[in-house]
Amino acid sequence: MVAAVLATIAVLVLSPAPAEAAQRSTTAKKSARVVAVKRQPAKKPARRAAPAPARKVVAKAPEPEFDREGNPLLRSSAFLVQDLNSGEVILEKNSAAVLPIASITKLMTAMVVLDAHLGLDEQLVISEEDLDRLKGTGSRLGVGTTLSREDMLRLALMSSENRAASALGRHYPGGQAAFVEAMNHKAHALGLHDTRFYDSIGLNKGNVSSARDLAQMVSAASHYPLIREFSTMSDYAVSVRGRAQQFRNTNSLVASPDWQIGVSKTGFINESGKCLVMQAWMGNKPVAIVLLDSWGRYTRIGDAQRVRKWVEAILPMRN
Repeated sequence: MVAAVLATIAVLVLSPAPAEAAQRSTTAKKSARVVAVKRQPAKKPARRAAPAPARKVVAKAPEPEFDREGNPLLRSSAFLVQDLNSGEVILEKNSAAVLPIASITKLMTAMVVLDAHLGLDEQLVISEEDLDRLKGTGSRLGVGTTLSREDMLRLALMSSENRAASALGRHYPGGQAAFVEAMNHKAHALGLHDTRFYDSIGLNKGNVSSARDLAQMVSAASHYPLIREFSTMSDYAVSVRGRAQQFRNTNSLVASPDWQIGVSKTGFINESGKCLVMQAWMGNKPVAIVLLDSWGRYTRIGDAQRVRKWVEAILPMRN
């Protein structure tokens, strides 16, 4: 009996209170949770994508300059190369095709102005009539700009200034109509049967000619010292309303030491494509080069370079 009572007292003394037991149970669970979190495996780092292989740059083979027969491969749809001393046609393609000639027109404009022996010092004024209502082209020669006839002629030939060419025709005795008539009369007198003009500028797509005719026109223009001088100047500054304006030649070849150019004129409207006519010295001979309807910004220049390389190679063999 006494032993049983003592055992009961020992159990009561040594057992924790219910609240204490609950607290210890909660603490143990929290501790277990903390341990569980700590033991979670660490996330593996994301795999880096393999670098893309370097792209191979394949050099484009240069386009051939000559065909199998050794003739130059030109990108102009119509062209003619002629020895102006002998009249021999050295190279041609579609040379009889009648095509728009754009600002090549200005060579004829210059010849008609000089044939009329009008005062080169006379001051001409750009007016509303000289604005391009057909193609909408711009100009640094604003309405009211006053320049001498000589400067108007220089800018029309060198930098293909449309308003200058219009003013030259408008200040001709009888006005534009009489000027265009004189242009067509001059073309007929030179035997240019494929050639027709409707303005002094070249914006009208009705201004047409053939490569054969244009070779004759370039030859005729080469007999005018001012056309030779003005069309081959690389740049020129004029005062426009009190401010100096720098104009450049539309044919970059005139500034090249590799070329001896006597006459030069470029042209472009959408209907004509890129055009270029020149009288250049090759092998001590004057050669007419006519390139019509070239595609690409630099194609006519590239064609001219190919022609020169080819002509200089064959001329010694023909002498």
